[in-house]
Amino acid sequence: MHAHDILMYGHRTVLHAVADLPEADWLTSGVCGWWSVKDILAHLASFEHVLEELLDHLVDPAAPIPTLEQFQLTRGDPFNALQVELRSPFSVQQVLDEYTHVHEQTLERLEGVSGETLRRVGTLPWYGQQYSLDDFIVYAFYGHKREHSAQIAVFRDRGVCFAGTL
Repeated sequence: MHAHDILMYGHRTVLHAVADLPEADWLTSGVCGWWSVKDILAHLASFEHVLEELLDHLVDPAAPIPTLEQFQLTRGDPFNALQVELRSPFSVQQVLDEYTHVHEQTLERLEGVSGETLRRVGTLPWYGQQYSLDDFIVYAFYGHKREHSAQIAVFRDRGVCFAGTL
């Protein structure tokens, strides 16, 4: 697997999903549960921080990992709710910029991680001894972004359908 390409294609999928979305539509709740598109991007930005810190930590075990530690301790809804709430005061553009910037940083960090480390099973015991970092990237980033992008696409389609019937 080529982790760089997997991350790049996941990112492109998200950018395509939000391309030309009017700002008001970014703030409409109900795209994923009660989340808006902005909330989804805030959520994805938090995951980018998790991966950025994980990659830093693999290269330098002394690197600070506050988001990764929070992710490990409060996985699921508590982590997601806290991270989305932290970004609630940000504008749509600020959330999109953060998401994009951290994604770019993650790609840079990835260059410092060997292919052997990416493929090694058990590197992330908190994720599952049977998984490698490559697996984590595919499931928690590529698949995750595809899932949320599909939710955004459904939301956009509903908007077109509703607009056509009014």
